[in-house]
Amino acid sequence: MSRYFISICLFFGLMFGFAQSKPIDTQPKDTVEYKQAYGLRAGIDLSRPLISTLDENYTGFEIVADYRLTEKLYLAAELGTEDKTKQEDLYNFTTTGSYLKLGFDNNTYENWYGEQNLLYYGGRLAFSSFSQTLNNYQYFSSNRYWNPDDFAEGSNIAEEFSGRSAVWVEALFGTKVELFANIFLGASVRLGILVSNSDGGDDRFPNLWIPGFNKVTDGTRFGVGYNYSISYFLPLYKKKKQPKELETEQ
Repeated sequence: MSRYFISICLFFGLMFGFAQSKPIDTQPKDTVEYKQAYGLRAGIDLSRPLISTLDENYTGFEIVADYRLTEKLYLAAELGTEDKTKQEDLYNFTTTGSYLKLGFDNNTYENWYGEQNLLYYGGRLAFSSFSQTLNNYQYFSSNRYWNPDDFAEGSNIAEEFSGRSAVWVEALFGTKVELFANIFLGASVRLGILVSNSDGGDDRFPNLWIPGFNKVTDGTRFGVGYNYSISYFLPLYKKKKQPKELETEQ
């Protein structure tokens, strides 16, 4: 009986010695796979419907979308339509048209695992096609003897100037914050520079307001815009991502 007991002790002793001969890993590698969602985010600009409700001289609507290409880079686009009536000193006009903006957003925000917030800069190439209608106008005259309180009458017959177009580039800064699961609230400010501004071959009435670009100012090609959006992110697939501290170790 003692012989069997000694044999068992020798067996466990050898096993213990073999286990001790293996090096102990004091820094085991994390085998958890970290994945990030990739897909399409689409929504609407909130400011244009709000202004349309508050201002009877304006109607506008814009669809916003982006598609995630890499960890930081997104393809982005905006498609919209606007109708704006303005009263100046001597005339009243209405601009009606649509626009398309295509470009990219680059996210600079370092998200924790599971977050999808954006703090980004980007660029757009924008196109607009529109018409302008001169609703009425008056003549300016320095001799106001017969009309001391008003300008001379012009015309109340509306005249449309169609076939107008414009191209510009935009630099923008913005943010998108995830309020709930896959629902984002966004805001951006934009600086546009006109590349071309066509009057369609009829220079009797200039382009004073461009859909998607806003007011055109004499002597400058710059314009300023903004948007406030709400959008939904549709995850299509996921990619593996290791934690940053493990990447630096390797």
